[in-house]
Amino acid sequence: MSRVGKSPIEIPAGVEVQVGENNVVKVKGPKGELLQKVDADLEVKIDGNIVTIERPTEQKRHKSAHGLYRSLINNMVVGVSEGYKIELELHGVGYRASSSGNKLELALGYSHPIVFLLPPEVKVSAEMQKGQPPMVTLESHDKQLIGQVAAKIRSTRKPEPYKGKGIRFKGEQIRRKAGKAAAK
Repeated sequence: MSRVGKSPIEIPAGVEVQVGENNVVKVKGPKGELLQKVDADLEVKIDGNIVTIERPTEQKRHKSAHGLYRSLINNMVVGVSEGYKIELELHGVGYRASSSGNKLELALGYSHPIVFLLPPEVKVSAEMQKGQPPMVTLESHDKQLIGQVAAKIRSTRKPEPYKGKGIRFKGEQIRRKAGKAAAK
């Protein structure tokens, strides 16, 4: 648990990290700005372009919080400098996706289209190529938010194990089941 917390976070060029009052860490970079409140027991230290987090004791609670907040701050630094990207594939006959602005419209075999209004921090694009399943690409600087949005989109039509139809992450393997055996 504590090995993750001990490793330092390197701040890339163009990214600013500040620790404010009430242990609120503010990370600002070319892609955006993120805030995270850190546990009051932990101490966040900034030394040049290195951020370290120190815990007061070896209690299990402090060890787990140490690794957690180190990972959260590292995700913020990576997010504002490089950003995150999640790709979803729509597998199924007649499944379509289209986007305009921050609105995503999906046709997933239901009697009605499904429309998602995405938060302004998430950029969406949908592309359909002949011979390939439709792709929905999400981009954001906030890892938690983009993961939550992608999971919500996937939950509208989860991949089913018999035919493999549904929405899945790019590269995701679905465990397939054998269908009903024919009677003799």
